[in-house]
Amino acid sequence: MKFEDLFKEIKATDISENAFVLAGQVMPVVSVKTDSVSNAMLASGGGFALMFRNPCTLLLFPKKRYTLDLIKEKQTYTLSYFDKSYQDQIMYLGQHSGLDSNKMEEVKLNAIDTPLDNLTFEEAFLVIECKLAQIVEPTYPDNFFLQDDIDYLAEPYLDDSEHREYVFGEITKVWVKK
Repeated sequence: MKFEDLFKEIKATDISENAFVLAGQVMPVVSVKTDSVSNAMLASGGGFALMFRNPCTLLLFPKKRYTLDLIKEKQTYTLSYFDKSYQDQIMYLGQHSGLDSNKMEEVKLNAIDTPLDNLTFEEAFLVIECKLAQIVEPTYPDNFFLQDDIDYLAEPYLDDSEHREYVFGEITKVWVKK
């Protein structure tokens, strides 16, 4: 089946789902495809904002994530949102590394390319395509003032390999299931 048969394009401002539900409860699958490899992982934090007047996404990645390396290489990625009936499959993507297994073939989801040649899945109800805008590694604790935020960041900073990076992506296309 072709991508255009499954999805229709909407504006970012026309996304009907609550941004806090999408960012904190639905948990998107972040996907990227380069010339040689594809990978996807479950995102567990992030949100939406305006950056230089453009709609954008914000994701938090552990610094050593394979998917983050691929995003830096390709400089585009998708966020795919699924209803609860796919929870086992998206959790699989979050629990297995693309370096240690061929999880893209093992997961029971159907990969499909968008018209911009980005990777997503036929089963998603919402697909957001992004162009990498900025990656920021927060300096701990100098730029954080709320104690809950400082506490949240403190644990990963005990282990240098777990430092988080904030990934900002400009939203280029939004697609909803037909």
